[in-house]
Amino acid sequence: MNAALRSRLAEKMAGEITLSESPGEALKKWRQLFNIPPGLLAEEMHVSPSVISDYEGGRRKSPGTAVVGKIVDTILSIDEANGGRNINKFAKILYNDFDLDVIYDMHDYNAAIPLERFCSAIGCHHMSGPVDQRIYGYTVVNSEKAILQLSASEFYRIYGWSTERALIFTNVSTGKSPMIAIRVTPFKPRCVILQGIAPGQVHPLVPKLAETDNITLMCTEMDVDEIVEILREEAW
Repeated sequence: MNAALRSRLAEKMAGEITLSESPGEALKKWRQLFNIPPGLLAEEMHVSPSVISDYEGGRRKSPGTAVVGKIVDTILSIDEANGGRNINKFAKILYNDFDLDVIYDMHDYNAAIPLERFCSAIGCHHMSGPVDQRIYGYTVVNSEKAILQLSASEFYRIYGWSTERALIFTNVSTGKSPMIAIRVTPFKPRCVILQGIAPGQVHPLVPKLAETDNITLMCTEMDVDEIVEILREEAW
């Protein structure tokens, strides 16, 4: 495993956990993103499972930088022992800058946000899939330019630091093109929001594609600039 990559990713994770207003939530997010059960993390750290549970639940004093560093190192070591799949996934994002002509806005939350509340804030109409879910971020994407300009590997950039997010595709005509683009990639978002389109304009195939990939589908007619302004100012 590339030592420089590992170190940079560790810094990103540790910094987010340490500086978060809810370190336990941030810690839990990263553990879950790496698909590591709390019991396994505790075992590898030689601590009781209750220690991890108490940190994540905010029942124990926030861990200092040394403890956070050890937790992050253990998470990365576990992933390395399993082939480094998640480290490699985040590496694609870590080393990819995004073009503002393609991605209008991107944000990752330290704690999970209720999807229903998120979608309500930007006037979404529910098309298919469960709404009682939570997301860790969003990306506002120029649908046409993303499809025309991004290669399959570059498409990973729109996921930020977590696929547990809402992808907002702008200026779509029927929603068919972005859903097909997602269909052929290995990572799937929690939610897709089609901007600039009413429910009746959504192609009949689109909800079916969303259901196949377990993606919650929404649409909104709100202006892109208004969406970005609301999401940036919303105090979740």
